[in-house]
Amino acid sequence: MAVPAAFFALFFAYPVTAIVGRGFKAEGDWQFGRIGDVLSRPDILDVLWFTTWQALASTALTLLIALPGAYVFARFDFPGKQVLRAVATVPFVLPTVVVGTAFLALLGRGGLLDELWGVRLDTTVWAILLAHVFFNYAVVVRTVGGLWSQLDPRQEEAARVLGAGRFAAFRRVTLPALAPAVAAAALMVFLFTFTSFGVVQILGGPAYSTLEVEIYRQTAQLLDLPTAAVLTLVQFAAVGGILAVHAATVRRRERALKLVDPAQTSRRPRGAGQWALLGGVLLTALLLILLPLGVLVERSFDGPGGYGFGYYEALQTVGAGGSSTFLVPPLEAVANSLRYALVATLIALVVGGLAAAALTRRAGRLVRGFDALLMLPLGVSAVTVGFGFLITLDKPPLDLRTSWILVPLAQALVGVPFVVRTMLPVLRAVDDRLREAAAVLGASPLRAWREVDLPLVRRAVLVAAGFAFAVSLGEFGATVFIARPDNPTLPVAVARLLGRSGELNYGQAMALSTILMLVCAVSLLLLERVRTDRSGEF
Repeated sequence: MAVPAAFFALFFAYPVTAIVGRGFKAEGDWQFGRIGDVLSRPDILDVLWFTTWQALASTALTLLIALPGAYVFARFDFPGKQVLRAVATVPFVLPTVVVGTAFLALLGRGGLLDELWGVRLDTTVWAILLAHVFFNYAVVVRTVGGLWSQLDPRQEEAARVLGAGRFAAFRRVTLPALAPAVAAAALMVFLFTFTSFGVVQILGGPAYSTLEVEIYRQTAQLLDLPTAAVLTLVQFAAVGGILAVHAATVRRRERALKLVDPAQTSRRPRGAGQWALLGGVLLTALLLILLPLGVLVERSFDGPGGYGFGYYEALQTVGAGGSSTFLVPPLEAVANSLRYALVATLIALVVGGLAAAALTRRAGRLVRGFDALLMLPLGVSAVTVGFGFLITLDKPPLDLRTSWILVPLAQALVGVPFVVRTMLPVLRAVDDRLREAAAVLGASPLRAWREVDLPLVRRAVLVAAGFAFAVSLGEFGATVFIARPDNPTLPVAVARLLGRSGELNYGQAMALSTILMLVCAVSLLLLERVRTDRSGEF
């Protein structure tokens, strides 16, 4: 626990505490009475209610749509499976401003629905919910599907032989085994939708505001740091309580599972019902994922003089079209993002892997409480974290304001929870008797972990690496405050282009977003191939 605890203390707890403390301190005195004043305001109460309601609705809708997809990817073998799995993960790394713009082109004025049927869904809660499902579909598919593919199907088949119906066998055998993974996926979806910013701001309009949107508005627009500090504390407390309840629920339902090679559980669909389920999942992926991404690509080629590569060519020069948005060609953001994401992934794997290993031992209440604390970076405002980095990491021995490592550290904060949540269910499913047998035969703890745990969790490590790399590529909230003008990341570059008027800037933003999408898709496809090639090593 030493390394994860030190990492979170230095790069999360310290910056957040410092920025919140400034909001409550005035003329040397602490003003905690501001909490009651802020929370009694009707506009703040409306924000709190909508934040909670839309997060619950988004989580339920995501589980409803994505769980069939998790089953299909875990149990069925069909052409293009690896490509589709990689494509389904691409939305998760796209900047929220890009996704909001893409859905606005589908659902807003002059969008696809408006042109075909005269229907507009922008400035409605349905646009927000659909965009949230678009973002988080892969979270459920990969988190639940990863464990589902390793469950021995013969256990459910034995229940069927003993007289249980298909649904009863699933409810009594498979669902309890999947419960920790489902709970972990639901938790991640809830946290991301609870702290939603770009989607709500673009698609919801002035009628809807989440805590994250309100914190940004109070900080950047109204310069009301005390109100922003109160809202940050509320968000922090709410997320902490949810994580504590979740950790207790998961612990009560944990048990050792018989894990097998996924190659033994995957087969081609048989029967009309299974083919219909596969077709439904493919149709959902087409409408929910490929259609918005297709709009994004189409806009990147749709220039003033017709379709072409004009926007892509403009990315290679500084100040194209009279723009002074960048000190370097926007295309350099691609190489910057890849370098930052690789370093952030390595940090997240080390910190998250050690944390998951510590949590597996269940060594007292301190470790169990640390389980919930690891998820807090996903529930705290990225605006708060970014400002905190600027005001705290500016003095020796942590004067990192001019260091390149600052960006990967901020990205790793978001990647570590994914590593922990992906590896923990699999680590806890490993039968302790295997470790004990290795110890009896003379293996040291390190060798027992290498010979027993690692072969079983290798897939989980690769999935965790893919998630950490993906979220690092798309991290925007904190990075926008600390990325240097001469070394922008892809999301920061896209946001800067979208923030400037002009058709050329907008087209360059779409072109850069398309490049980000392709880089992520290729990276995830390579990861899928590695996982498939090594699946026989269990």
